[in-house]
Amino acid sequence: MLRKNPSGHTPVVSIHAYIDPTAVICGHVVIHDYVYVGPYAVIRADELNARGEMEPIIIHSHANIQDGVVIHSKSGAPVTIGSGSSIAHRAIVHGPCQVDERVFIGFNSVLFNCHIQMGCVVRYNAVVDGVTLPKNTYIPSTERVGPDSDLHQYPQVDPASLQFSEEVARTNVKLVEGYQRLRNEF
Repeated sequence: MLRKNPSGHTPVVSIHAYIDPTAVICGHVVIHDYVYVGPYAVIRADELNARGEMEPIIIHSHANIQDGVVIHSKSGAPVTIGSGSSIAHRAIVHGPCQVDERVFIGFNSVLFNCHIQMGCVVRYNAVVDGVTLPKNTYIPSTERVGPDSDLHQYPQVDPASLQFSEEVARTNVKLVEGYQRLRNEF
């Protein structure tokens, strides 16, 4: 469901994206080509900053936002999800937040006030808050990473994790294509 926010912003969604009918896309949201948004996801940009302004939530091409994901922006802060990135089931991405290209965010993970650089993998039930993760960093499941964390303790993404991330992204692009074909059957 696409909704206007109280400020009058309406989502802009590519005709080449797929939004599940149970998902809610509200306000100043831009969704590019071949993005998959799964069932019960909520992407909501409706809060203003102190100047009465709001940055958009932008989901770049070939990204996937899976079942039950919540993406929200505090006080009009920007949120960006890069091309080919996967935000897995029930994860929360709360702005300000920047997720670069080819990133994998695992089930139930929480991102807030952070920058996840290209190629990172954040496994399930992890929290990343108030920090920039360097390129290709691997965050194990259940970790809490914040400003006081020693980022050098985390390994680089291994080939198996990279392959898994890329397979998830490819699978979701195929879902977009499949659901696009089904649209014409109803």
